[in-house]
Amino acid sequence: MTSGHHFVASLHHTIAIHSSDVNSVAFSRDRKLATASGDKTVRLWDTEDFTELSASPLVGHAYYVHCCTFSPFGTLLATCSTDGKLILWDVKSGTKVATFQHPSKQSIRVCRFSPDSKYIVSGSDDETLALWDVTGKILVRSFNTCHDASVVACAFSPDSSFIISGSSNGDLRVWDAKFGHGKVLTYTLEGHDLGVTSCDFSPRTQVADGGTSGSVTYWLATSGHDNLVKIWEMKADLTCTSVVLTQRITFSGHEGTVNFCCFSPDGSLLASASNDKTVRIWDPSTGQQLCVVEGHTRYITSCAFTSDNRLLASGSNDKRVMIWKITTQEDCIDNYKEPQCAPKKEDDHKHMESWSAEEVGSWLELIELGQFKDSFVSNAIDGTELCSLDDKMLIDLGVFALGHRNKILRCIKAAQNKPTITRSTSNVSENGIPDEYLCPITRELMKDPVMAEDGYTYERSAIQGWMDKGKDTSPMTSIPLTARQLIPNRSLKMLIQHYLDSGKG
Repeated sequence: MTSGHHFVASLHHTIAIHSSDVNSVAFSRDRKLATASGDKTVRLWDTEDFTELSASPLVGHAYYVHCCTFSPFGTLLATCSTDGKLILWDVKSGTKVATFQHPSKQSIRVCRFSPDSKYIVSGSDDETLALWDVTGKILVRSFNTCHDASVVACAFSPDSSFIISGSSNGDLRVWDAKFGHGKVLTYTLEGHDLGVTSCDFSPRTQVADGGTSGSVTYWLATSGHDNLVKIWEMKADLTCTSVVLTQRITFSGHEGTVNFCCFSPDGSLLASASNDKTVRIWDPSTGQQLCVVEGHTRYITSCAFTSDNRLLASGSNDKRVMIWKITTQEDCIDNYKEPQCAPKKEDDHKHMESWSAEEVGSWLELIELGQFKDSFVSNAIDGTELCSLDDKMLIDLGVFALGHRNKILRCIKAAQNKPTITRSTSNVSENGIPDEYLCPITRELMKDPVMAEDGYTYERSAIQGWMDKGKDTSPMTSIPLTARQLIPNRSLKMLIQHYLDSGKG
């Protein structure tokens, strides 16, 4: 998966077991998921089927757990809390490996492993950073002449040579992590107005002159209370440990504090989580916004990519963790066709109304919505019940994403050999949204409706992507499109906005 395309995020799974705010989410290299909460627990999940691992929950903190992070090889998990403790856990057994504490015993807000697995750094409300030896389980040093406010963000450079830290006062500082003198190497007062919230290094680095000059360039992402995400270029001379930090790109679009930002493991994508209840995915090299992920009902505190960039987890103050499947819009356009909607078995002719609950579960897997199988089977949704489902019932079954509900309802009609409702036969879609407000390609509520030569209105990015793929016929009529001109449908856009403002959307 590469950047440069628009992306689509579809809800893959929801975890709703925590009883308080979800403050942090993290994936291991082997795709285990950790979730940390204000309910004082950390939980571990197998992302193959999202069952909770036998070692979970991890119980050891006395107050809010603010952060969780896996070691590079995924064998250890570090957590930190308002109780002033940093705990290392054995992921397989769930046992404590070590418990560290800042000398002041004040709240620890953030912790990060070094990429070489030797160290872990933590930031505290006592305005200091602490560097710990993972194997020796000792404090290596404390950066006491540090910030003038709580240290809420920190990260190691990809080669473990430097540490970046950010405070609630808005400043950024770079520290030597290799030679042990603990000297601040560079200082930026105004990293973010009103305060920094998080930081992350891209795994990609540029080494000058093949490494002979000792000069390295890193990319650093930061987020803050100013509603912004920023990309910084950090140039370091490893021979004399001099560092220059220069702002490169500012990402604007969020309408609230950006609580967290992180690069994908290959550095091709950047995700940011905000108080505006969205996660946004960006191209870090250009600043282009690739996707807006919406679904949480309260502030989003954290997000994380799997090692293959295919899944994105988000944690929120709504006590839920949502796992999103990330695909390119190009893939969606390639797959724009009616799915096969009946089970492939000997009794293929069997009417849907006579299916068992297990057959309904198999049908969900066939249409690539198997994540809802357990919910349908546990609620005894057999063929008769399936045929009577409506949009509200699907939400009650945990199918929250509009696209997933639309797909299920369309496939039910197809499997019953009934014609799917189209624009020409109905003014209202299955979920109650006026059908003309939905893009014919994505079947999602349009944000930027445009009219093509065929006279139909589409979401701009969807029809543009359709044509960019070399498709020269209308998605609706299959008649050739001789012109690529797209005309904004301002009247329809105004109607959609009125519909949303009325609280119906």
